[in-house]
Amino acid sequence: MSIGSRKWHDTDNLVNLIFKSSLEGSAMRGRIIKRKGSSNYTIVLQLGLDPSTGKRQQQWITAGPSKREAEKQMAKLIHELDSGTFTKPNKKTLAEYLNEWIHSVRGNLSPRTVEGYITIINRIIPALGAIPITQLKPDTLQKYYSDCLNSGRLNKPGGLNPLTVRHHHALLHRALKNAMEWGLIMRNPADTAHPPKPRPTEISIMSEGEIQAFLEAAKQTPYFHLYHTILFTGLRRSEVLALRWSDIDLLLCQISVSRSIHRLRDGSYIFRPPKSAKGRRTVALSPVATQVLREHREKTATERLLDGSLLKDSDLVFSEKDGSPIRPNTISRAWSDLAKRCGILASRLHDARHSHASIMLKAGIHPDSAGKARPQYNSNHA
Repeated sequence: MSIGSRKWHDTDNLVNLIFKSSLEGSAMRGRIIKRKGSSNYTIVLQLGLDPSTGKRQQQWITAGPSKREAEKQMAKLIHELDSGTFTKPNKKTLAEYLNEWIHSVRGNLSPRTVEGYITIINRIIPALGAIPITQLKPDTLQKYYSDCLNSGRLNKPGGLNPLTVRHHHALLHRALKNAMEWGLIMRNPADTAHPPKPRPTEISIMSEGEIQAFLEAAKQTPYFHLYHTILFTGLRRSEVLALRWSDIDLLLCQISVSRSIHRLRDGSYIFRPPKSAKGRRTVALSPVATQVLREHREKTATERLLDGSLLKDSDLVFSEKDGSPIRPNTISRAWSDLAKRCGILASRLHDARHSHASIMLKAGIHPDSAGKARPQYNSNHA
């Protein structure tokens, strides 16, 4: 029978020493063996000499029971060796990697972001932590996202909000992207895993009558001046709580926004500059809003004087009696409780910015021009 007509039906008759090259003379690039008593084939790759010891390096990789598949896998691995994209298989689990990763990148993150990442990592590890990062697949991540949506809450029934699951995906994608850049994995499985779409957020906007009733009731609480400032400036909670008296010009009727405040899990506070140039801005005050802040300053200065101290420009505008920051969640809960007592349903402090935008539009001013025009609100209730 001629050579051209030979048919190789039985792959066991193929030589197991293939893909020879000139690397290191006549050394073989790889071979396939089957260990005694094992049903799986093993690929033995020749990685060249260790530059530090001069010894030959090998990589043994279990390829499964099919010799044909083992040959295909070896061909792919040798191609990776030739192209410089080969990554040594490792047994590092996702839990081990994520714990190492957060420590390596935390210097480039804010303390608040680090806390958030650690919280997410602690939720991911129980479900996926035992999986070696080289074996993490897109369908595994997809199942994890689905499980989170269906039953992801801790110590209570129900699933996580889709937006929360998207945060999990974002962290995994970033961490695994770094793993790929560092040569630990060949591809990022999160690239082809699809997080859920976020649910539309319902925004509650107060009417003029509701704002009037809310602020009238707020006069009986410690937070009237704070809530009035939020409603009539559109500042975020973190921005208004970070204001110093030096940030407010009561003569020019304006506020300079240059930082925000955040509370960490250990109870400490940090101040951060805006994330973008747009966040650093000047916000115009209406005459009524200016008068409310002037009254608040006089009241605060009197209280400090009675305590034997003077009010300084560097002091926080809204603070506890001792001048320390107000806990952000405290004013949010107080806002919700007060809104309920006023019969205003589903009102959140976060939505106050939208109520402010609505007020400005009714006054004929676009919210984006807040720092350029002096709004004249019809705020008789203030």
